[in-house]
Amino acid sequence: MMKITPSGESLGARIEGIDLSQPLSDEDQEAIKQALGRYGVVSFPNQNLEAEDLKTFSSRFGTLEINVANAYQEPGHPEVMILSNIVVDGKPLGLADAGQDWHTDMSYSKEMAFANVLYGIEIPRRNGEPLGCTEFCNMRQAYLDLPEELKTKLEGRTATHDFNKFWEAMRRERGSKRPPLTPEQRAKKPPVSHPIFMNHPITGEKVLYCNPGYAEQIDGMDKAESDEILAFLFKHQLQDKYRYRHRWTEHDVLMWDNFGTIHNAVADYTPEEHRLIKRCQVMADQVMAEAAAAA
Repeated sequence: MMKITPSGESLGARIEGIDLSQPLSDEDQEAIKQALGRYGVVSFPNQNLEAEDLKTFSSRFGTLEINVANAYQEPGHPEVMILSNIVVDGKPLGLADAGQDWHTDMSYSKEMAFANVLYGIEIPRRNGEPLGCTEFCNMRQAYLDLPEELKTKLEGRTATHDFNKFWEAMRRERGSKRPPLTPEQRAKKPPVSHPIFMNHPITGEKVLYCNPGYAEQIDGMDKAESDEILAFLFKHQLQDKYRYRHRWTEHDVLMWDNFGTIHNAVADYTPEEHRLIKRCQVMADQVMAEAAAAA
């Protein structure tokens, strides 16, 4: 029987008593979806998954993305991205610097993402302590705590998000081997606009949907004013009181909601401290359609 234990922090819950390599019942799928809406981040310990299992579980929640810029995909399963700093015969096994700064996945895309599903296979450790944790911030609470005058000023406004902003930031990181995006890759992911405040498709509650990784301009606003407000929003949403940190253990599955959280992968391990994680990105088509049908 599935058991959900809240972390007691701003975000997070642990879900036990379920084997994700087995078919997921409709009841369990709905319980997991509601837990994501409520807690933002859920972990499933002690899983034993093949790439096909990870893909099958993830696909119950929406269409899976195939990343246009990622060459590190599971053979035969392009929906499964490999995140790793391991090098075999001089060739990287996976994308080593993915997500190392605060962002919301797919906010740069017209078709937004609902959830990430990551499976930890090899976790770096030092003196027995796990490295490479994943951090999150609570965007529901960040919205609630905004000054009322700013809520009023930004209500109904949109911001432009650009894939290349984050990509170039990652290229500037020490040791990054990312090449620039090709013109073809940029054409597939042009800048897009999204509401700064959004109703969460599961809970209906307002969230702050504007992250440091991709958001670069409040539409229709003078750039100086836009820069000032975005700087305030980015500082506000990263306060310690909104944060939650997942410390990885081998065979964890970690799933999070991209509407109600932003996240950051902490790169506190060396190339000799190996990390191997496999990941699926669940698009928001299913949850958005369900929210529209319920409205």
